[in-house]
Amino acid sequence: MVINTNLAAIKNTRLLADSTTNLNKSLARLSSGSKIVSPEDDAGGLAVSLNFEAQMNRNAAANSNVVSALSYTQTRDGFLSKISKALDRMSELATLAQDSTKSTSDKSNYNQEFTALQAYISDIGTKDFNGVSLFGADSDLAVTIDSDGNTFAVSELKMNASGGDISAAVVLSSVTASGSIGTMKTAVTNVSTSRAKLGANVQRLQLTSEQLNILNENLAASVSRIKDVNVAEESTQYARQNILVQSGTAMLAQANLLPQSALRLLQ
Repeated sequence: MVINTNLAAIKNTRLLADSTTNLNKSLARLSSGSKIVSPEDDAGGLAVSLNFEAQMNRNAAANSNVVSALSYTQTRDGFLSKISKALDRMSELATLAQDSTKSTSDKSNYNQEFTALQAYISDIGTKDFNGVSLFGADSDLAVTIDSDGNTFAVSELKMNASGGDISAAVVLSSVTASGSIGTMKTAVTNVSTSRAKLGANVQRLQLTSEQLNILNENLAASVSRIKDVNVAEESTQYARQNILVQSGTAMLAQANLLPQSALRLLQ
């Protein structure tokens, strides 16, 4: 029996400190909802979850780019649908103008409508989307489609007097209702081909957007498994550590009283 060194109290102090630390961790996890409150809780898991979260943010940004490109492409197709309708009427006028039973006045009327539609199509060729030309791009538009910075090229689509995807005959002022029907047929075919390309682009962009959303959903599930606390399990741990802290405190008080037994030998 000794007075200076109370081994029981020293051991109880260490155990009480451990229980208090674990209790504080349980409180922090339950209050934050995360198993990883500080890096030492799970250093490897923290690194993986941070990488996943960064990838999710990049995916969200890529999806924003894809959605913008989708809107751009759909706007293009909306204008092309009107061009197609105008070209149908223009080809009809060109055919009507070939009728030898029509008077010069009749053909002049056809030509006025033809010219008006021609000007309408020419005006569409100057339209833009958020400052980006819809039909005058000099190169393919690169769209970021994943977190690694890979891109998908939305094909350029020109409509001008020098030629391009849409026949130059559509906008050249020299073409009139009495002109070549074959030229109008070429213009209609070119617009149809362009709309088919845009349709393929829309399909690709929509699938890419869905893919990014699914990928982020799976990444979020992975991060959840790494970081999110199981409330039922952690509540059990909290109750256990709380009891250990209370019992440890009581036992430490008892251990501190043990040296007093030595006083009885001195009486």
